[in-house]
Amino acid sequence: MQATGGASLSDAQQSTADTHRRRRVGWLFVTAAVVLAADLASKIIAVSLLEGAAPVEVLPSLLTLRLVRNPGAAFGVAGGLTVIFSLVAAVVIVAILRTTRRLRSAPWAACLGLLLGGAVGNLVDRVFRSPGPLRGHVVDFLELPHWPVFNLADSAIVLGGVLAVALTATGRQLDGTRSGG
Repeated sequence: MQATGGASLSDAQQSTADTHRRRRVGWLFVTAAVVLAADLASKIIAVSLLEGAAPVEVLPSLLTLRLVRNPGAAFGVAGGLTVIFSLVAAVVIVAILRTTRRLRSAPWAACLGLLLGGAVGNLVDRVFRSPGPLRGHVVDFLELPHWPVFNLADSAIVLGGVLAVALTATGRQLDGTRSGG
């Protein structure tokens, strides 16, 4: 049996699958771009408003804006390993880009977009901020009680990680199928 236009049904199905994949990859990049833009803009604003200023209590006992230059990983962990974190971020970015060939799941597109946008956001700081390339300190400015100061990129990475765990736990695959377990 043939589909419209004389193409075999399998060709039509392949075309639909390719379109589906392209849409999911598009959503991944839109999500990453939104995260990256929000992260970079928020850091520019935070530096311009908070550099040399006292912390600003936005929501009493809940949210304070406090500018911190972080040489470590998310939430200030492992302070002297900036070069290693820069290289790990680059590897994560490449790994995410390589997975796009198999991506057909909207939830995984959102997950990977959050991870990609967050990784690129913090990598931009590590590459372009002082004290120098691959050693730059990440701008953090959001402070919650009993929690290290962080930024929007850190939040996106954590949210993407939680989503990845949830998707894996529920058996959702990158290709949009579900595993048996």
